[in-house]
Amino acid sequence: MAGPADRPDPVIGTAARIARGRERAEGRDAQGAQPQDAHLAPVTPTPEAGPQRIRRAVRVLGDRLRSAPLTLALLAGLWALGAATGSLSGGPSGRLLARVGVGLPTLGEGRWWTPVSSLLFSTGIGSYVFTSLLLLLVGPAAERRFGRLRTLALLVGGQVAGTLLGTGLVAFGSSAGEQWTASVADQTSVGPAVGLFAVAGVLGYRLTVLWRRRLHLLVLLVPLVMTLYVGHLQSVQRCAGALFGLGLGALLSRGRPYLRAHRSSHGETRVLVALCLVAAACGPLIASLYDNASGPFNTFSELYLSHRLSPEEVADFCAASAHDCARAHAVERIFDTPARLMAALFPALLLVLAEGLRRGLRFAWRISVVTEVLWAALLAWLYFEAGPVDGDAVQYFVEAMLLPLLTTVLLLATRQRFRLRLAGRAVRRLAAVVGGAALVAAAAYVGLGRLVAGQFEPGAGVRGLVNGLPAQFLPPAYNDLLPDYPIAVGPMALFLETYCGLAFWVVALLALLSAFRRPVLRTDTAAAARARALLAEHGGGTLSFITTWEGNHYWFDEGGRAAVAYRVVGTVALTTGDPFGAPEERARAVAGFARYCDARGWTPCFYSVCAETRAAAAQLGWRSVQVAEDTVVPLPELAFTGRKWQDIRTALNKAGKQGITAEWWTYQEAPLALRDQIRAISEEWVSEKGLPEMGFTLGGLEELDDPDVRVLVAVDQDRVVHGLTSWMPVYEDGVPVGWTLDFMRRRSDGFRGVSEFLIASAALGFKGEGARFLSLSGAPLARARQDEEPAGLQRMLDWMGRVLEPVYGFRSLLAFKAKFQPEYRPMYMAYPDPAALPGITRAIGKAYLPHLTAAQGVRLMRKLSG
Repeated sequence: MAGPADRPDPVIGTAARIARGRERAEGRDAQGAQPQDAHLAPVTPTPEAGPQRIRRAVRVLGDRLRSAPLTLALLAGLWALGAATGSLSGGPSGRLLARVGVGLPTLGEGRWWTPVSSLLFSTGIGSYVFTSLLLLLVGPAAERRFGRLRTLALLVGGQVAGTLLGTGLVAFGSSAGEQWTASVADQTSVGPAVGLFAVAGVLGYRLTVLWRRRLHLLVLLVPLVMTLYVGHLQSVQRCAGALFGLGLGALLSRGRPYLRAHRSSHGETRVLVALCLVAAACGPLIASLYDNASGPFNTFSELYLSHRLSPEEVADFCAASAHDCARAHAVERIFDTPARLMAALFPALLLVLAEGLRRGLRFAWRISVVTEVLWAALLAWLYFEAGPVDGDAVQYFVEAMLLPLLTTVLLLATRQRFRLRLAGRAVRRLAAVVGGAALVAAAAYVGLGRLVAGQFEPGAGVRGLVNGLPAQFLPPAYNDLLPDYPIAVGPMALFLETYCGLAFWVVALLALLSAFRRPVLRTDTAAAARARALLAEHGGGTLSFITTWEGNHYWFDEGGRAAVAYRVVGTVALTTGDPFGAPEERARAVAGFARYCDARGWTPCFYSVCAETRAAAAQLGWRSVQVAEDTVVPLPELAFTGRKWQDIRTALNKAGKQGITAEWWTYQEAPLALRDQIRAISEEWVSEKGLPEMGFTLGGLEELDDPDVRVLVAVDQDRVVHGLTSWMPVYEDGVPVGWTLDFMRRRSDGFRGVSEFLIASAALGFKGEGARFLSLSGAPLARARQDEEPAGLQRMLDWMGRVLEPVYGFRSLLAFKAKFQPEYRPMYMAYPDPAALPGITRAIGKAYLPHLTAAQGVRLMRKLSG
């Protein structure tokens, strides 16, 4: 049911149907005749091949760079100056650095120009490459939105402010006795990344909501991770530059309409949380590239990413005892074998879990929470094992524990966004694979190790080998925390020590990643497939395709020729539209489903059903009330002629003059650039509401990703998406005979009549394909005919529709659909007992707003009361 939002469209399923639909969309009916207005019908572009996409991407990149002369000039000047001064390989020489670098030493000597001169150099080839990529990413976009002079002013101003602010923070921390800042107080830094992060912070406020959030998160995370793990003065200055840019951007953009949005959709929240976990995983990896990393979170980084022991550390172990010496050499030996991959075990695990979080899986969320809690518990155990410690040691432990604690708080705060569950069969398969791999690895190490006991020092008994198992499954840095175990010295023992743990974790991580990336399946996958086949064969109502969405369960009649999709909320079994299947069996399915619910103690409620289902329920003594109004447009005689179609003709004509065309896609086949714009437009719409997304009969981005759903996109000559609609098929005898609008979105600054243009174009396209009707879907809590006096419950629903109008705009949506001269068909809710209405009302509210938080509830009530 199309809600106050806007939605995307469906595709035809089989290759033959898709080909037939495309042929008709190009203006040919079954006999090859050209239908009326065929030149206005949407087109179905052919997806570009890989080489074509690459060539077009290169061409687009070249066009953008040519339109950004300031960026090209800065890039060329940076590399030319670096080459002329010999700074490309290792940064400026010591003498030059003392003249152009910024820090407490140079500022203390009165070299006031260094905040600006530091912009012209970088610290080495890696820094030059990173800075160049950042400049190419930020520069052209900033020039396009701010102009060259303002971009240059932002760059220089951000560089000066960031370097001074960062250096000041280091000076303050050093004077306060903070050891980390004191250790970098004598450093001098160069690099334009400080100013570039400031520019990126300001630029984010001029982007769409989706990319604003992502850019701002990256602008904060990248320098923050560098500061917390690497800890150099340059990292602190970059972080200060980013904060300056974010603050300046907020100040400059105050009162702008595009800053009203402040809320993320469920899918985008998952992406942002996953990015935070990626940052936590990559921090130790980045720090490992620096020999002198000194960030506060880097104190115990070897427990995240194991490091090779230094010669001094090996000497210390050997001075303690011969056994400790042997263990130290065993750890060193690991880094000369493939087992060195175990050093990055925890970062790899976090990256895999981040993919599960991105997909909204509760299973990944639970493992992530357990991992972070165990990490914090390990640090706490190390703290108490250390015994009495001085203030500096306490500071180290507190700093190291902040990251897992903050990550745990973030995961707990967003727990409601991770509700998707793996199918029981997938979980069992995963447990079998991981458990089996652990059992095989342990059995190989203990069993084969016992057979070659002489290849261990001292000789390996079963108990000793069992004690050595943790060392095989944990990274090398944990060896000195584990009890004594036999040290491998022979070839077979060395083979077991190298590959047993490594093989287990390779299998386990690949199995986890495969489970996370596999489509999330329902609890009963077979029932979902059976219901979809039944729907395609016999059809149902205009909303019946909603029964294929995630979250539904299915009841089938005894003959398997009719079905009901439902979801249980509390003790209410709420149906998703009418029964579907063989037409002669649908009415009887109402009574059958009622008996099924009664046997389980549920209260059945048929929601958003047609008059036929209402009549079948009335024969059981049930009551009903109208809850929506379906709007159906007959297609065979459709022609946009006459005064009543003036708005539609105007939208079509304006779109043609502005070079906007309508294109059919499936979401899966659409180019990445189109999908990104679709996500950005949808995110902007959700954020502007400031209220929770509605579900149940209102689809979102997740429902777009269906091969039978057709998406109609309005694009201009620059491939900018101005709006989109999605259409769900209405089947009869295995083929679509009608289409139902589900998802409708438009760009806030795009073509104003894009919704009318898209619906009219879809109607012409479907008419050309031979479809009989087009449903604009139901408008909840809105009725076209209100000439009769409503009963008590109907009066309450009409009142709710009026109250919710300023928030969700149901009645405005119905008025918009009236432009297409539809036939109005009431949709009803049928229920068995008026005494169950409070429970049914709660169930419907929970179905539509499953993620409503207390804060959102308060905000909703304020808007309603206002």
